Formats: sequence, C-alpha cells, structure tokens
Amino acid sequence: MEKVAIDINCDVGEGVGNEEKILPLVSSCSIACGGHAGDLKTMAQVAKIAKQHKVKVGAHPSYPDRENFGRVSLSMPKEQLIDSLQKQMAEFVSILTEEQISLYHIKAHGALYNDITVDRDLARTFLEAIEPYKKDSFLYVPFNSAIEGEALVSGFQIKYEAFGDRNYTDEGLLMSRKKENAVIQDPQAVLEHIARMVHEREAKLPSGKRIRMLADTYCIHGDTPSALEILTYISAHQIMYNLHIKK
Repeated sequence: MEKVAIDINCDVGEGVGNEEKILPLVSSCSIACGGHAGDLKTMAQVAKIAKQHKVKVGAHPSYPDRENFGRVSLSMPKEQLIDSLQKQMAEFVSILTEEQISLYHIKAHGALYNDITVDRDLARTFLEAIEPYKKDSFLYVPFNSAIEGEALVSGFQIKYEAFGDRNYTDEGLLMSRKKENAVIQDPQAVLEHIARMVHEREAKLPSGKRIRMLADTYCIHGDTPSALEILTYISAHQIMYNLHIKK
C-alpha cells in the first residue's frame, strides 16, 4: 500500500496551554478567536509558536459564548452573529498581519460547526460573515454537509475535515459529547480510525456501520485529555499505517 501524506490539524489557544508540545506534531492549527476562548494575547502567543514550527495557521471563530465554551447552540439575530464573527476574524487577522503570518484556513468551532453542518440558512450566514477571506484562505468543512454545499456555490475554497478523536453517528454527524464513547482517547484507536478514513475513505461507527468519509485534514482536539499522547503516538507509528504527516 502506497504511503499517503496527511494533514493533521489541532484546535488550540483554548486555555489548555499545551501548544509548545503539540504544535510540533501537527500540520495546521485552528486558533480560538475570543468567541468561546482566547484573547489578543493568547492569539499572538499561539500564532508565534505555530510560525516557529512551520504550522499553517487558521481562525477558529464560534458563537460568542465563553460561559459554555461555544458548545451550546445559540439562537441569535443574524446581524448580531455576523457582527460577532466579523469582530473575531478582524482581531485575529490583525494579529497575523502583525506577526507576518498568512491566514491559511477558517474553521467554525463547537456548536456553530455542528449547526452549519445541517442548517443551510445558518451556513449562509456564516459564509456571509467570512466572505472577505474566501479568496485567500480555505474553509474546513465536514464531508457531505450543508456548509460544504453552500460554500461551493458561493465560491469558497474548501478542505474536507474529519475527526480522529471523535466517533460519528449513523447519520454521519459527530456524536454528542454527552455520549460516553463520543471522544476516542486511546492513541492506537485514533490512528486506526484515521488510517481507515485515509485508505478506505470510510469511517467505522460504534454501531458497526460503515459510512463514506472523505477528508483532506484530520483533527485532534487540543483539549482532548490525551491529545499529546495521541499526537506523539501518531508521529511515532504513522509509517506502520502507510501514512506521513506533511508540514
């Protein structure tokens, strides 16, 4: 089997403080922009670490909900959400400009990510908010999602994303974190999950069902308790699975 170069991304700048250790092990990162976590100081700190390790940098905007870490769906007026997302993006991009770092991608966080996966109206609202960045950056989206379809129609450049440390439902959605087996924490299980998606273009679900899964990048959450252990294991054993993490 031919060795495949893969992009491993990680959500960072969310208060865990493990970026010095995990960023050398990934290809791209999504940095919290202040909506669910982070501030100007953390954005700058993490962006500098990413630059040092030649990691591609992306924005990780969310619902403006620090209390719930952006993991609760919010019903808010369209213009209010757009205003919040645009402020998050503007602050983040100002940091990148100061540090002479290019914005590689944009990836919604948490409940917003899940909501635009299935809600086309909300997906269009999200795209309207990030419209200024569509020519020069990618949008990370789930395969076969509402946001994927709307982004392609609107002329966005997309990269499909799958999750190495999360299980999926039979419908192809991320399993709720309230479920006991929603998060995969065993490093070997994570790597096997990724390898199956890479080589067979499918994900095996806890139910035993298999679903089609296309991805250009695979996420390991920075706040997964075993994130460092997972990324270290992937780095050490990638060749065994005919994979190569590209920088």
